[in-house]
Amino acid sequence: MNDDKNKQLFLSLIYNFQMQTMIQLGKLANPVSGKIEKELDGAQVTIDMLDMLKEKTVSNISDDEKRFLDQVIADLKLNFVEEKAKGPSDEPAESAEEKTDAAGAEKTEEAKS
Repeated sequence: MNDDKNKQLFLSLIYNFQMQTMIQLGKLANPVSGKIEKELDGAQVTIDMLDMLKEKTVSNISDDEKRFLDQVIADLKLNFVEEKAKGPSDEPAESAEEKTDAAGAEKTEEAKS
């Protein structure tokens, strides 16, 4: 493979890990479910994998690739700390539709009683 193709593949790999982590942090909606889902343990593992890639690629990547990897890791770590500090009580709020459905279910249950 040529160097340009390898560079593009490496950057794509880092970008994929970045997007996966942002989904795990609840910063982006899960493309499968369409919902905001937090999975901080998974985010930590993905960040750790990026740290490992950084260590394993020392002296084997270009300055551009190193800067991109460093920036992604720093950004993800800041977002992780932010989400971790929020604690479990700051889970994503229900959508208006979910609230309406829940209220309607409660009224139906009350009417049956």
